[in-house]
Amino acid sequence: MTGRAVLSRLSLNQRTTASWSLPEAVKGCVDAGLGAIGIWREQLAEVGLHQACRVVAESGLHVSSLCRGGFFTTADPAEAAATEAANREAIEEAASLDAATLVLVAGGLPPGDKDLEAARDRAVGAIERLVPYAHELGVNLGIEPMNPIYAADRGVISTLAQALDIAERFDPADVGVVVDTFHLWWEPGVADQLQRAAERIVSYQICDWITPLPADTLLARGMMGDGHIDFPTFTRSVAAAGYRGDVEVEIFNADLWKAPPTWVVDTMIKRYLDLVQPYLGG
Repeated sequence: MTGRAVLSRLSLNQRTTASWSLPEAVKGCVDAGLGAIGIWREQLAEVGLHQACRVVAESGLHVSSLCRGGFFTTADPAEAAATEAANREAIEEAASLDAATLVLVAGGLPPGDKDLEAARDRAVGAIERLVPYAHELGVNLGIEPMNPIYAADRGVISTLAQALDIAERFDPADVGVVVDTFHLWWEPGVADQLQRAAERIVSYQICDWITPLPADTLLARGMMGDGHIDFPTFTRSVAAAGYRGDVEVEIFNADLWKAPPTWVVDTMIKRYLDLVQPYLGG
């Protein structure tokens, strides 16, 4: 495999180069020879859905994911209704972009609430209500488990095992799981859970776990190879589960956001070719 073909599965998640607009990120992907882009709804809104679809279609890229839907855990009926409406809109956007998945982040504990199980149950109920509409539009919902450091404020679904317990209630064509190295590298038995996930893996997102953690832990992600994650071993497990989709680099890091985006893309390509691509299998 040579030239652009070796990068055909590599995708740039927009948050990795946060200063780029959607058209700039699309051009950056094309110039670098990548095959896909992961789009964020905020940047999508800046240019409008129609224009975004045109820019992506003309580029020849495909959309590896649309980030993000979810945040389902409110116990307030009015807020829950508004959240459902917003998620239905996200499903429509994912359908228009022909995105491989709409990433769902469950949401954290509502203010003053300490009942994790009840919050997870509300997330399950919200996903269940969205599935028929997603099925109608041909959109796969990808549940993303998040590292436990975010359970309180961002993601009450913390392990791949928990995400699969939910996803397995539905048809794999409708609901899958997002496998993100940052969130799952620590999980005991994760290789077995990846085998269990099999066809339900709808996105493989990569970045590194770096220490010391910054004060804002949302920005704790590092470039592959700068931290503690064993990418060859983790990637072999993802490949052994049968995943043949895109590999999306998603990095929230203040220092990287200050760096020239083209340098960031060049660096992520080099790290991908060294630490990930050789272990993806056929």
